[in-house]
Amino acid sequence: MFSPHGPSLHELCVQALSSVERGYDLLAPKFDHTPFRTPEGVLDAAVEVLADLGPFDRGLDVCCGTGAGVLVLDALCRGRITGVDFSAGMLDQARSDHPDTTWVRADARALPFAEAFDLAVTFGALGHFLPAERPAIFEGVYRALRPGGLFAFPVDAVPPVTSRWYWATLGFDLTMRVRNAVWRPPFVMYYRTNRLPAVHADLTAAGFTATAVALTAPGRYGDGSPRWQLVLARKQADAR
Repeated sequence: MFSPHGPSLHELCVQALSSVERGYDLLAPKFDHTPFRTPEGVLDAAVEVLADLGPFDRGLDVCCGTGAGVLVLDALCRGRITGVDFSAGMLDQARSDHPDTTWVRADARALPFAEAFDLAVTFGALGHFLPAERPAIFEGVYRALRPGGLFAFPVDAVPPVTSRWYWATLGFDLTMRVRNAVWRPPFVMYYRTNRLPAVHADLTAAGFTATAVALTAPGRYGDGSPRWQLVLARKQADAR
């Protein structure tokens, strides 16, 4: 599906009936040929915004997958870049594509870092966590950043009710909830659980000062509103 190099319908069905970790282990070799990978336009727009907020030394890609976020960090960071993910398959693919990056297998809800990075990013990963799990992720990123460090990630702007994307994401999330109610292990992937007000509240509770800027270049909805916003969460410069 998606392209001659992408996964087949059968492969996607096997993934969808697996756990998140096992599903991404299976999908890893073909993941970059699916629409699930963060679009290049979003990555480029993030670089454009973040370039004015540096300089940055060491960078961290949280839930790195095959390494799309590393492309952003490569463009912005002068020091060592680290990617962390819990899927061994995704890390194997990332290691093959980006051999100069440090790759760490770990759970994003228990990051094993302390004041080691100046910039942390994550792309397309928050939908794989339930809202109750976000605080642990944000607290771990906060610990991983040096004082004054920045955590950045895109979120979907709320689509207008007249948009096809509004109804597509609603239908997808409802389907996933039914799937997880009747099938084990669960496969957590939701589009509508990371709205900006809730994300902002969790970031504030973790200690960040958070804002968001619209990313207009990657596209707009039919009513002219941007499809993406980039969250910018800053750790206090004097945080100890």
